[in-house]
Amino acid sequence: MSLWSRIQDALSALAKGEGLSAVFDRLRSPPERSVAFTIAVIALSAKMAKADGRVTRDEVMAFRQVFHIPPAEERAAARVFNLAREDVAGFEEYAAGIARMFRGRAREGVLGDLMGGLFHIATADGAYHPAEDAFLARVAEIFGLSEPAFRRIRAAYVADAAPDPYRVLGVSPEMSLDQIRAAWRAAVRAAHPDRMMARGVPEEAMRLAERRLIAINRAWEEIASRSA
Repeated sequence: MSLWSRIQDALSALAKGEGLSAVFDRLRSPPERSVAFTIAVIALSAKMAKADGRVTRDEVMAFRQVFHIPPAEERAAARVFNLAREDVAGFEEYAAGIARMFRGRAREGVLGDLMGGLFHIATADGAYHPAEDAFLARVAEIFGLSEPAFRRIRAAYVADAAPDPYRVLGVSPEMSLDQIRAAWRAAVRAAHPDRMMARGVPEEAMRLAERRLIAINRAWEEIASRSA
C-alpha cells in the first residue's frame, strides 16, 4: 500500500469520528511514523493557509515541491488534502499529536524538519504575514523547540532580510572558525536524507533536505569568506 493510500486510511478514520490522539498513537512507530509526519504537514499547512486568510497557487505548488507525488497517486493525494482541509480539529491538536511521537534529541531533528516544510510553504508566495509568524511560533512552542532553534529555522526561509549565517548554523561570531566548521559539519550530517528518513521523514519529502543543505552550506561559505 502506498504512502498516500495509508494516509487516506488514517484520515478516513478521523472523518468517521476516531479521535486524533488515537490515530496518531497507532502511527507512533516506524514505518507508520512517516504517515503521521505527512498528515501533520498537510493539516498544519492547510490550517496555516487560513492564518493570512488566503491560499495561493504558490503555496499549493510549494507543497508539491516538498512532497513528490507520483502521477498514479494524484487522485489519492488530492483526497488527502481535501480531507485535511475539511477536518474540524484545530492546528494545536495536530501539533501536539505529532510532538508526542518524538522524545529527546530526535524531537528537535524531525520537528525541525517539519517546521522547515511549513516555512517553505508559508513563504512560497513571496510574503511572510505576521499571522503566519504567530502561527508558526505557536507550533514551535507546542513542539518544544527552543527559541534559538525556531529563529534558526526562520532565518533560513524568511526572505525579508538576508539570513544571518551564524543564526542558520546555531553558532556565534565569538566562536573560533574551527568550532563553527564543526557545527557546520554536524548540521550537514543531520540534514542528510538518510538521517532524515531514520527520524521518520518520508522519502517523498526529501526535498526538504535539499533546501536545508543549501541554506547550511551558504551560511558556512559566507562565514568562511569573512575569515579568509
